[in-house]
Amino acid sequence: MINVCVAGAAGAFGQKHLDAIANIEGVQVTSIVGREDESTKAAAEARSIGHWTLNLEESLAREDVDCVILSTPTQMHAAQSIQCMDAGKHVLVEIPMADNLADSERLVAKQKETGLIAMAGHVRRFNPSHQWIHNKIKAGELTLQQLDVQTYFFRRTNTNALGKPRSWTDHLLWHHACHTVDLFQYQTGGQAVKAFGLEGPEHPDLKIAMDMTIGMKSPGGAICTLSLSFNNDGPLGTFFRYICDNGTYIARYDDLVDGYENPIDLSDVAVSNNGIELIDREFFSAIKEGREPNASVAQCLPAMQTLDRIEKSFSA
Repeated sequence: MINVCVAGAAGAFGQKHLDAIANIEGVQVTSIVGREDESTKAAAEARSIGHWTLNLEESLAREDVDCVILSTPTQMHAAQSIQCMDAGKHVLVEIPMADNLADSERLVAKQKETGLIAMAGHVRRFNPSHQWIHNKIKAGELTLQQLDVQTYFFRRTNTNALGKPRSWTDHLLWHHACHTVDLFQYQTGGQAVKAFGLEGPEHPDLKIAMDMTIGMKSPGGAICTLSLSFNNDGPLGTFFRYICDNGTYIARYDDLVDGYENPIDLSDVAVSNNGIELIDREFFSAIKEGREPNASVAQCLPAMQTLDRIEKSFSA
């Protein structure tokens, strides 16, 4: 039995991880960490979890915690991941592993030092829709020409996916663009040889750019066009159009259709159609098997390097 602590358990993605773990045999949640007494206690009681706390260090000191899933604010990811490994615990940190390249490099160095499993929650590698495309590319049945992505939200106030106030500020580049930067490099098999971005106006209160465009080119010549906005008053989410030599495909999270909106059967791609559950399954399997997981922090570091290049291009 693998005993796991979920930090940020009362938040939107903490709840998604708790739901996912409930579907995985041989794993149990023995501790959760939260930010507020009432919501953390309620989350523990709702799932009959024996221990809850507002202090990550308290959970890390427990003998019945083998690993940690961090669904905490972005700005805490790197420091908390390192804290977990210093305590001898394997760690799965939600995307992004950090909000800058230097902290990402420190996290990867700590993983190499400890030899523990450290994985970043790059869910696009695991969504069945993107796995189907990846498998076709690896088999030589598809060659990507262009990946066209739209990441749109309406987030002019500091609220989370549940509509509740956030204690931290989200970021289009280091969080939302990170998904697509890693996915594009994963699907094309190499780090982008060209990468640049443009920012729109900064929000007067949030102090972040609310609109952004990013362009990338792979070593093989494929290009990626990514549009991001917190100003979009319409359908929310991220939509991926794969323009290939042998067809066009549109991925919407765990669903996939062709260019004419005909559904693609994904039933034989993975054991679940839930990307979060598939991330968690990979994390726990890597712990049991003592191997590097897909989306290890080392594998995801090139995405952080590309994000750093894009950020520097804003002022070029």
